[in-house]
Amino acid sequence: MELNLERPLLFFDIESTGLNIVTDGIIELSFVKVLPGGETRIKTWKIKPWDYEKHCQIPINPQASEVNGVKDEDLVDCPRFIEVLPEVISWLQDSDLAGFNSLKFDLPMLSEEIERARAYSQQRLSKPESKAKAQEMIACIDTVDLHQCKMVDVQNIYHHFEPRNLRAAYRFYCGGKDFENAHTAEADTLATYEVLKSQLDRYENPTDYQQEVLKNDVDSLSKIGPRTRNIDFAGRLILNDAGEAVISFGKHKGRTARDVWNTEPSYYAWIEGGDFTLDTKRQFSRLKAQFQQERKEALNRPATSDELQGLADKFNGRLF
Repeated sequence: MELNLERPLLFFDIESTGLNIVTDGIIELSFVKVLPGGETRIKTWKIKPWDYEKHCQIPINPQASEVNGVKDEDLVDCPRFIEVLPEVISWLQDSDLAGFNSLKFDLPMLSEEIERARAYSQQRLSKPESKAKAQEMIACIDTVDLHQCKMVDVQNIYHHFEPRNLRAAYRFYCGGKDFENAHTAEADTLATYEVLKSQLDRYENPTDYQQEVLKNDVDSLSKIGPRTRNIDFAGRLILNDAGEAVISFGKHKGRTARDVWNTEPSYYAWIEGGDFTLDTKRQFSRLKAQFQQERKEALNRPATSDELQGLADKFNGRLF
């Protein structure tokens, strides 16, 4: 069954130097864009993982190299992520996203690489010779907000109906055999696309043992699986039932971000300097700016009659 799409759906997969979102980097990124009507476009980048602070290539963890087959020397002549980012952004624009286990790894990793490029560009704003290029890069990055994209995680659908992994999923849904070149980004991405189409066929109608059906629209597909209320991809900030940002770890676990800002604003500086993903830092910074603006507006607005009466009562009717 072909996908019923109103917007392009961009399948993607990442191979990386390791599994640490904060310290590792992308070495291969593959996109398979499926357009409404079924047209498919494919793009894969080999990327030199780059440390923008130390100005050197990030080494591949030997265990990661054993899985993906890529060695450091294979990437020496490849572009850095920031050099392909404008093209990556153009593929991301106006698309929903899909992947296999992407909510837990690929999406946070992609976001982190984009935020690294943003931070590096912001540093270059102070240099006259690079200011214009840095401004152009930041403007390009700002055209996409991954937090606003609908994300179909095919693994969530798979585990929801048949808890296994990608290779088993392909065998189960796509004819009983393995796909070639597993653990290369392009092969994994194409296999994920084929699995999702087969899932739509398999769960189109209820059966004696499975009454639930799989609806062929991205909105329904993106809602299958465990629902998180994360504000940042790492889940350090979550939404409570009232829609407020709540800290989910450490000494302030369970307190609202607003309450912590009002009582201990230095905590936000600790987050900024701590070992957190750039996306987490960005979300804390966004909340800080929001709270500062609200406080400024509150100080500048005229006092209400109730507030004036409260002051009068407090001072026994004498304001001065």
